[in-house]
Amino acid sequence: MQRQFDVVIERDEEGFYFASVPELPGCHTQARSLETVLERIREAAELCLDVRSIATGE
Repeated sequence: MQRQFDVVIERDEEGFYFASVPELPGCHTQARSLETVLERIREAAELCLDVRSIATGE
């Protein structure tokens, strides 16, 4: 099942991108490029959902 979540991406003064998924507490990552941060936040969201399903027994 494919799900969609909002992702917040910010860029700091040194050029790093920071991404988070507000609906998934603790789901965040960072990278130097926008492409990489998008890949990483997708992976982080999948892991957060896996952990959540294990914890709830779904």
